Amino acid sequence: MNDWKEFWNKYRTIIIQVIVALLAGGLASLLGGETAPLYERLVSPPLSPPGWVFPVVWTVLYILMGVAAGLVARSGDMDSGAAMTLYYIQLGINVLWPLFFFRLEWLAVAAVWLLLLTAAVYATWRRFRAINPVAGWLLVPYLLWCIFALYLNVGFVVLN
Repeated sequence: MNDWKEFWNKYRTIIIQVIVALLAGGLASLLGGETAPLYERLVSPPLSPPGWVFPVVWTVLYILMGVAAGLVARSGDMDSGAAMTLYYIQLGINVLWPLFFFRLEWLAVAAVWLLLLTAAVYATWRRFRAINPVAGWLLVPYLLWCIFALYLNVGFVVLN
């Protein structure tokens, strides 16, 4: 029992942040609704992955985001509050993108929203990196995926 208490006391901030990130991902999925029909109907840009790739990649990214946020939140750095505020803002932007793209089918609006998300992730990455380099590195895959997603989203706008 003491081992569990020690584990919890040492990692609770990270665990809580991972749960928050995964819940945000779940909310994004609910807001997006059924994604497969639209994804299969659209003319896809080159390099478009099969639909099953997205939930797998996003799950990994949300876990990495949560660990990064947990590291920053527990850092004690005087700038961690501002960094976490920026993190939650980008997480909120993230949650709304599937609503625009899949549910409402506003592909161009979703592309602009994704550009905003990419900028917010970049700003968050810079803040996290300054506070905890490991947290910064953990956000790199997320930033790269946002750039790739922006390419795909713009491609869908152009081709459809």
